[in-house]
Amino acid sequence: MITHAEHQRIAESLINQMHANDGLVPVDLDRFWVDDAKAKVDPFADDCPQVPCGVMMSGEAVWDELDITEDWHRYHHDATYRIELNRAYNDKAEPIVGKRLLPEQPPQVDRQYPHVKALHEIFEACEQWHNWSYWIIESAHDEGELSALLDRVEARCDHLRNFILPENWQAEKDRLMTLGVKPPLYRHQRGPVTFATSIYGAENLLFLLMDNLKLAERFRDLILRAMLERARILDEEAGYTPDTAPHRFSFADDNCCLLTPDLYEMFGYPILKAIFDRYAPDENDWRYQHSDSAMEHLLPILGRLNLSACNFGPTVLVDAIRSHMPHTRIDGCLAPFTLSRNEELNIVLEFLRDFEQARSQKGLVFSTAGSINNGSRLAGMRLIMSAIQQFGRYND
Repeated sequence: MITHAEHQRIAESLINQMHANDGLVPVDLDRFWVDDAKAKVDPFADDCPQVPCGVMMSGEAVWDELDITEDWHRYHHDATYRIELNRAYNDKAEPIVGKRLLPEQPPQVDRQYPHVKALHEIFEACEQWHNWSYWIIESAHDEGELSALLDRVEARCDHLRNFILPENWQAEKDRLMTLGVKPPLYRHQRGPVTFATSIYGAENLLFLLMDNLKLAERFRDLILRAMLERARILDEEAGYTPDTAPHRFSFADDNCCLLTPDLYEMFGYPILKAIFDRYAPDENDWRYQHSDSAMEHLLPILGRLNLSACNFGPTVLVDAIRSHMPHTRIDGCLAPFTLSRNEELNIVLEFLRDFEQARSQKGLVFSTAGSINNGSRLAGMRLIMSAIQQFGRYND
């Protein structure tokens, strides 16, 4: 076991290299990406050369890197503007990290299906733009409103195809299928706790779970019913049967941290279990959970789901995850604010900590424990790459 003092010495040495090299720590870029590609095939493999790098940046990082004022609404809605910024960002990224990181191709609008109503629309919630993204606005505010909403959702689920598919669906489907473009499947969902808080509010959900178990169970069961029915419809539209449909499903459930283990066992776990049993039942099927929050108390329950991979909050560390999920790929555990604040020493120290905890069993992809935020710099990504190349190799 390497001591914290030794980690501190290694990190300081690497930072000194960085400052002596005009702010860019030395990296053999060609070798790094060859080894990274091999490592990403199977991070558990005996011949995995190094920890794979999961910090591949995002559109959120363009503003500070390019020294321009944030305009998220335009970036989100104006494809020409987005591609222009992505290209400028990539021009800067290529010499620093050896790759063009952000997409530069315009969307093929004529090959996209019309909008299919999402789960939140089945529950009558709308989206509104706030600051830098869309947010779901609650559709029920007390138990009476929730009960009435569930009445309508229940009736809606009896005829869900007509509700979620737009009027021009069949014509557009016929056109796109002749081009070889199948309808998109439903294989990812805001997790049950986060979804429920989006529909009903965080405090309201907690009071509901503690005070009105019958209504809470009905809410849970209708979320699951709507999910299964929506997925079935879209599978059928794409030409799949239950026997031929692709096996995979992922959730993003930041707010699961709000529930105690008992409450999560009652409300969240049954939904994940039923969805995985239907859409990822086999040992090697893809089962994923993202929850960038302090939800370590739920690891014993989530461990029963045999997740393929996970991305949890920055306080939920490798050794804690591994004790409950011995075969799960761990995407983490770099705190997003450590990267976005350019805390150079802590970036290296968090990598050394995670590598030390993962070394014996492998299966770590060094990633942020959550989003990559504005302020995250390409020099920081290169620092991570250098730390991996110098101190994150398994067999050297």
